[in-house]
Amino acid sequence: MRTVTYKGMTFVPYLENAKIQARISELARKITEECRGTRPLFLCVLNGAFPFAADLFRGVDLPDAEISFIRLKSYEGTSSTGVVKEVLGLTEDVEGRTVIVIEDIVDTGKTIANLVNDLKAKNPADIKIATLLFKPESLQADVTPDYVGFEIPSDFIIGFGLDLDGLARNLPDIWVLSEEHDN
Repeated sequence: MRTVTYKGMTFVPYLENAKIQARISELARKITEECRGTRPLFLCVLNGAFPFAADLFRGVDLPDAEISFIRLKSYEGTSSTGVVKEVLGLTEDVEGRTVIVIEDIVDTGKTIANLVNDLKAKNPADIKIATLLFKPESLQADVTPDYVGFEIPSDFIIGFGLDLDGLARNLPDIWVLSEEHDN
């Protein structure tokens, strides 16, 4: 079996890039249908959502769509700190616009709930959440993503933007910590 090791932890394959890309294409088609006639602002949450956001944004067929970036942090090592720190803020005016927040993963939901609350104060027409991965078992906030790539269990994963202390973001596939995997 293929494995990768980071910081003494061994990971095994979980989602291959071809499956990820196929699902992103499906989400892009759905967003295109639902947002036609609007001028949506895609808001990528850095750093982890960058690969997902790039592929999703390229797949959306909306000529007036724009993309911007915000950086939030709530993870250290393999667990959420529970404290959300905004590192790089939003500069675009979102009033009256549909904002599609792009996340790599919705885990506890605290990060995205905080961001959505902050965005609501800026009077957008609508706020939608697109996440590549969703861990419903871990959810601790009142958040329901509008576009979900994959629902997954509460395992620790890396790759395709997801990291372990900054490492493994460049892996094209998603890997799961082997001790948590039930195959």
